[in-house]
Amino acid sequence: MRSFHVDEGAGIDGLTIRKHEVPVPGPGRVLVAVRAVSLSYRELLVLRGTYVLPVKPDLVPVSDGAGEIVAVGPGVRWARIGDRVAATLFPSWQDGPFGAEHLPQRGGSLDGMLTEFVVLGEDEFVPVPDHLSFEEAATLPCVAVTAWNALTGDGIGLRAGQTVVVQGSGGVSLFALQFAKALGARVIATTSSPAKAARLAEFGADEVIDYRATPDWASEVRDLTGGRGADRVVDVTGFLEQSLRAVATAGHVACVGFVSDDAPPPIDARVLFASGATVRAVAVGSRAQFLAMNRVIEANRIRPVIDRVFAFDDAPDAYRHYASGAALGKVVVTV
Repeated sequence: MRSFHVDEGAGIDGLTIRKHEVPVPGPGRVLVAVRAVSLSYRELLVLRGTYVLPVKPDLVPVSDGAGEIVAVGPGVRWARIGDRVAATLFPSWQDGPFGAEHLPQRGGSLDGMLTEFVVLGEDEFVPVPDHLSFEEAATLPCVAVTAWNALTGDGIGLRAGQTVVVQGSGGVSLFALQFAKALGARVIATTSSPAKAARLAEFGADEVIDYRATPDWASEVRDLTGGRGADRVVDVTGFLEQSLRAVATAGHVACVGFVSDDAPPPIDARVLFASGATVRAVAVGSRAQFLAMNRVIEANRIRPVIDRVFAFDDAPDAYRHYASGAALGKVVVTV
């Protein structure tokens, strides 16, 4: 078998392929033939040496992958050879609140999925929805679960008829758009170009704001909501002040990351207090949330948006395409 390896901060050119013996699954574990993986922004942070969580030396990168079980170890309860599965990002986070005990993460402090075979514990993966290909299923573990958690993980959850703002056309935002529409919400999307605005409308956005043409997009959100503001904002930039001005009083801002190399400005405490909003940092989600999300994906026949698919040997080119910012949708590597 072959796998890619890299050291933190080594960059895309630091990716190398090595050969290994195919591992044998021990008690309660299964061997998965990886069929596809997908890239998210965290993968660039690992290669740049700026990821916020620990990264092991000589890492097999990439958190997100899907494949087929090809062998099972002793004591496996429900998994069967031939099952199609997707790995969870935080293997120990099964349910409940996130805690420090769940910090070990795939593609960071633990080896990831950019490999031909991987051994997983029976509680470290979920079944793949029947209508999805391996390429589509590989897009789910990081950004899809993050989007689902952002909309539903606060103990209240998005309700039909509410308004959600999603920012840009990255993976989290596209999934948040699809999930919000499936749950009966109105979606206002922001973007940087008329071409992307047209695509977001195709994906179901009710209104799209070009933030280059309208830098004060928060005021536009208030105008579109009759002055009330959006019930929820899924913030992927870390530039929270506009999100706080766009959200309704006592609304919810899910802070899911910062897809920019620029340091976000400090938050004016007066703006935060005036909003009356809850600001919640979202760290992907638990296995239970992954399972709940998959039920909605299956019931609504949701299909992830894929920009481009690369071959395994061309994984460095997949990274370069993703880093260029040209992708609209997920960048996938088949294995």
